Amino acid sequence: MELHDLIDLGRYPIDRPDAPAYADLLADLRREIAEDGCAVLPGFAHPAGVARLVAEADAVAHLGHRSFSRTNVYFSQDDPDLPANHPVRQFFDRSNAFVPADNFPPDRPLRRIYEAGPFMPFIRDVLGEPENRFFRYDDPLADVIVNAVETGQGFPWHFDTNNFTVTLAIQNGSAGGAFEYVPDLRTASDENFEGVAEVLAGARDRVRVLDLQPGDLQIFKGRYALHRVAPVEGPRRRYVGIFSFVETEGMCGGVERTRQLYGRVLPRHHQRAGLRADALRD
Repeated sequence: MELHDLIDLGRYPIDRPDAPAYADLLADLRREIAEDGCAVLPGFAHPAGVARLVAEADAVAHLGHRSFSRTNVYFSQDDPDLPANHPVRQFFDRSNAFVPADNFPPDRPLRRIYEAGPFMPFIRDVLGEPENRFFRYDDPLADVIVNAVETGQGFPWHFDTNNFTVTLAIQNGSAGGAFEYVPDLRTASDENFEGVAEVLAGARDRVRVLDLQPGDLQIFKGRYALHRVAPVEGPRRRYVGIFSFVETEGMCGGVERTRQLYGRVLPRHHQRAGLRADALRD
């Protein structure tokens, strides 16, 4: 399977970084990142590629870890020493499924995109990150995954562990499933608990809403932007492929978060706990 079997390389020439069209594309996407905190590439995967991705997701959906729990935005445990209205102490229902990364081999569509030679340099160029601060997420359960959401399920407000999240819309639910986010709500040095608490209390002035279509690629600074997925309605599952990149080589998911999302942890998660460039909560 070649990259052109999945991606519209005519519209998005990620394999030709010296082409004028590549420079124009970068300029447009960087402007989106600066203005909105994320960039969207409509139809990045062409219809035939989307069909392959849907078939792959259908084949492994039953392997997803389905969990129903209450979680805060940091996927951490409660801290009774903090005030009752502190974001760490605000818990919300979460119900969905993540298909872990070890179900996506290199010869299948999703990992084929993630590990394609031009893909990571392209994402790095869009974000304007140097090579020494941009790496694939070194997590055997979470570097490339599928989020499978069924009717009534959604994902409450949260921050990502990985610095940069790239999502590929594969299949929408029958209805619902909109993506909501608040760009740059925290920084690497400031949790901005007050701002987080305002959003959790219902403030909508900074909330952006995206209605992504199958094949759309989203580039997003998920470690610093609070975000959620509205509940899905109807019989059709919502599939989203998630590609993760980080600024610290060897960075892996936290133990507590990994257990919640994937139902298991590996020795690597214990060995690399706390390996990151910031001191933010998970």
